[in-house]
Amino acid sequence: MRFVFALFAVTLPLPAAGQAVSGSAVAIDGDSLTVSGVEVRLYGIDAPEGKQTCERDGRVWPCGEVAAQQLRELAAGGRVECLGQGRDAYGRMLAVCSTQGLELNKAMVERGWAVAFRKYTDTYLPSEARAKQAQLGIWTSAFVPPEQYRQANQPAQPADQRSRPEIVRPRARQQAQTDTATNGCSIKGNHSRRGDWIYHLPGMPYYEQTRAEAMFCTEAEARAAGYRRSRADRR
Repeated sequence: MRFVFALFAVTLPLPAAGQAVSGSAVAIDGDSLTVSGVEVRLYGIDAPEGKQTCERDGRVWPCGEVAAQQLRELAAGGRVECLGQGRDAYGRMLAVCSTQGLELNKAMVERGWAVAFRKYTDTYLPSEARAKQAQLGIWTSAFVPPEQYRQANQPAQPADQRSRPEIVRPRARQQAQTDTATNGCSIKGNHSRRGDWIYHLPGMPYYEQTRAEAMFCTEAEARAAGYRRSRADRR
């Protein structure tokens, strides 16, 4: 009897929360990857599905494939470390993953290649807001939120019974630039390759060559949006 109980205890899958896995990684799509042979779903984010498309300036482009490529590039060449947060409905490990000091979950949302998955956590809502404001990644396009895309394309559901998904449309960049000019805002917000959100003040080093991805009228406004002053600008 003790042997049977011990065997059952060994074969019973352990919960992923608190568990860790690390090693080389290969992206499956924009929000999942295999790490040392373990399939991991990035916790708290939702990227376009592999076959999903978005529309920009009247043209369709494979945003799902591009999102997967972005995660592939972020995870390539380095050791990826993932800390489990539980498991999803498919038994995959839900985890927060990092490589070389860069959190992959946050980076994918901040760069506009995934949205915050409110079903699990609100952690990445500020990152999503910044990407949306700066019109990065899929926020340059009209797109269907990934969760709604999956629901609308369930193969077991008849096409005439599928709910019509909401289409998210980007704010016109020209209007944003007009608003900036009207308000006289001159503080430039920009994100670095490491995913840091930085703002630059007029007259300070690197201001002229900085490409603005967001504009602010005051430093307080920039900080409230999650940006920090460039170290080169600190006096």
